[in-house]
Amino acid sequence: MEHNYIFCEYCAKKNQPSYNFCTECGKSIKNKESKIDANQILPEKQPSKKLEEKNRSSIEILNNIFGFNSFKGLQKKIIDHVNAGGDAIVLMPTGGGKSLCYQIPALFRDGLGLVISPLIALMRDQVESLKQSGVRAATINSSLSHTEVKEVEQKILKCSLDILYVSPERMFAEGFLKNLKKVKLSLIAIDEAHCVSQWGHDFRPVYLNLNILKNHFPSVPTLALTATADGPTRRDIIDQLKIKEDNLFISSFDRPNIKYTVVPKEESKTKLITFIKENHSGDSGIVYCISRNKVENVTKFLIEEGFNALSYHAGMDKNLKNINQDKFIKEEGVVMVATIAFGMGIDKPDVRFVCHLDLPKSMESYYQETGRAGRDGLKSSAWMAYGLEDLSKIINFIVTSNASENQKRIERQKLDALLGYCETTSCRRQVLLKYFGDSLNNPCGNCDTCLEPIKSFDATVATQKALSCVSKTGQRFGPVHIIDVLLGKSSAKIIQLRHDKISTYGIGKEYSKNQWRSIFRQLVARNLLTVDMNGHGGYSLGENFKDILDGKEKILLREDKFSKKSDLSKNKKPKSRLTFINKANETLFQNLRAHRSDLASKQKLPAYMIFHDTTLLEMAETKPRTLTEFGRLTGVGKVKLESYGSSFLEVIFQEGENQS
Repeated sequence: MEHNYIFCEYCAKKNQPSYNFCTECGKSIKNKESKIDANQILPEKQPSKKLEEKNRSSIEILNNIFGFNSFKGLQKKIIDHVNAGGDAIVLMPTGGGKSLCYQIPALFRDGLGLVISPLIALMRDQVESLKQSGVRAATINSSLSHTEVKEVEQKILKCSLDILYVSPERMFAEGFLKNLKKVKLSLIAIDEAHCVSQWGHDFRPVYLNLNILKNHFPSVPTLALTATADGPTRRDIIDQLKIKEDNLFISSFDRPNIKYTVVPKEESKTKLITFIKENHSGDSGIVYCISRNKVENVTKFLIEEGFNALSYHAGMDKNLKNINQDKFIKEEGVVMVATIAFGMGIDKPDVRFVCHLDLPKSMESYYQETGRAGRDGLKSSAWMAYGLEDLSKIINFIVTSNASENQKRIERQKLDALLGYCETTSCRRQVLLKYFGDSLNNPCGNCDTCLEPIKSFDATVATQKALSCVSKTGQRFGPVHIIDVLLGKSSAKIIQLRHDKISTYGIGKEYSKNQWRSIFRQLVARNLLTVDMNGHGGYSLGENFKDILDGKEKILLREDKFSKKSDLSKNKKPKSRLTFINKANETLFQNLRAHRSDLASKQKLPAYMIFHDTTLLEMAETKPRTLTEFGRLTGVGKVKLESYGSSFLEVIFQEGENQS
């Protein structure tokens, strides 16, 4: 296909296609005869040739390939350490730039960078993103045919790959280690390294076998990377992978762009709808539920409310799960309702909210799951509905598991820490960070307890009534029955058991049913009441109850807010997650997103692999007029500049024409 090339009088350069503006200086050109359809014509992406560019510095790789002007946090320190041949354990929050800590050294050092990752989806996305930046990357996983696997293996042996992603199972497949020993490895990176620890929230036994890698490749630097690891998990990773504790790099766990909110569980689905409509209308998000049935029910509910919602859980057909996951990754505005089976391999940067309709099993799980929101650094939300039934389910899971008593004790400690986070009246971010050994000097100002401070009330008398009622009913009934007794209900069960004759019958009418549920929830969290799972979830008196019944101790509890149904159904104007200097910038941003979607659709790629929303926002605000200016945008490397720069400049130019 032939094109005429037209340039303005100031920039007569060869081998550039004709647009209605000069791509060098941005000067308008009225001749549009040979304008190219940028949606159809894309320059061929040229892969990097690492072996010919050994002398490139890390900052040059960062600039030219990944399009960033500077390192952030501990990135440079870690990268320099690995470039020099050092091992490293990297604890860095999701969205903190962990991948660059091994991708840049893999491109800087001679040889093949080997990355061990637990999920196919994560490997596939990483490889496609790297290819978009011109990096020679590939993966070997169970989704590939025998022929495809052989093709990748040939590339390995020919030293024509920069980075290879494999599963931990693949490492021990017949002949794989033998082939690896035939080539030079630049490094070995073990992603999601918490999977190696029995104390981690997602323990994978196959990860334990990775401890032999040091024996096979003693001189190859090894990195273990994770976004979550408490003290016991960190020590286990160090022991298992034989990496010295001196090589531990811990970044701040803070995700300041995420707003944390916890609400009482009553009317949780209605609250969920209100939250999404008011704060994230049209955004992509994840809603976590504890069971498969609940996933299906919530998905149906969201669809009926007009949302583009999909389901994901272990009981679904594998093909359907893959289809739904692919839609979530590639399409915008999809809400995925899922169990915890979904998400660990998802690297979608524009997830704007993560909601929990049930309590996660630990602080690590909560942090990992909420960390899937706002990976691009834009404002995002972590919202959770939490109630009494959650406590019973998780305690039952711990009690009835086949784990050792020591592990059960640790799991209960983890649960207590999570309950402390849920029930806190202080800054949630401070509580969350403290759990991981991190700190925040001042309240964050971006969580519900900071934005709307929680009031406490003197609950001493209410606690005495609750504990006394549990005692007088025989310490074998759950909250529903106990609350009915306190409220003086005349149910058949109460009358049959003669609980309408005890002294605590009807003494709690000053509080509503929801208020009593809140009180009981907090008493369980404080271990003043325990859940007897062997007695079908009945309450029994916990620690230090005598001092409270005797009036020797004052109890302060948080005063939860309970909205009326009518309040929840009000159609408030949706809040924009993005702030624009003027309306024209917002229009341009939406046009840039539409153009990005078209390009992505034609290449069957997720839109974010072309450019993140952060890059589009910068385009909309700065309005670059030349390729040189465009190349200075965050996230625009050399290959992406060549592939997409001119077509996005065309969108910017056209919007400028429309505004004039």
